[in-house]
Amino acid sequence: MDFAKLDNDIKEMRRRNRGLGLSVGGLITALLACLVIILNLIGTERTIVVPPSIDKTFWVTKDRASHEYLEQMGSFIAWLILDVTPTSIDWKKDVLLNYVAPDQHGAMKSRQEVEAERLKHINASTSFLPQQLVANETNQSVVVRGRLRTQVNGQETALETKAYLAEFQYMGGRIHLKSFKEYHNE
Repeated sequence: MDFAKLDNDIKEMRRRNRGLGLSVGGLITALLACLVIILNLIGTERTIVVPPSIDKTFWVTKDRASHEYLEQMGSFIAWLILDVTPTSIDWKKDVLLNYVAPDQHGAMKSRQEVEAERLKHINASTSFLPQQLVANETNQSVVVRGRLRTQVNGQETALETKAYLAEFQYMGGRIHLKSFKEYHNE
């Protein structure tokens, strides 16, 4: 038996073991660093969702949307509800109901069906020109101010400045309309 060769083989094995130990230690350190980064990111994610039309940049977190997003959605909802004709109201009602909160769906559907019947019966149309959008991120609402024009049989019957409050709730990765009503606190 060659003692020198045996000694060199043992030294070589110890060097390999030290190298493997350092590699495992480096991998453990990298794994712990990744774990710390992942834990810091939990709860800070922002999901990007797309409103019907994109005019500004915005952000959305797990339970809130930015005021830019609320403004765009408020303007879109006002267009669906207030800018209608006897021929377009049924289509806009169906689109609107896709954005209504589940617990408000029945009430909003009934309200829009009554309004559709009224517009068709008197052959009226309304158009709304938004002039100001004031969003409130805390309440997830937006006040839409503008001019509401009403025509019956092609004759203008009213041109008024009005304000409407659209309240939203963000859940399940989507924004839902809770309520849309005339706003009198100016």
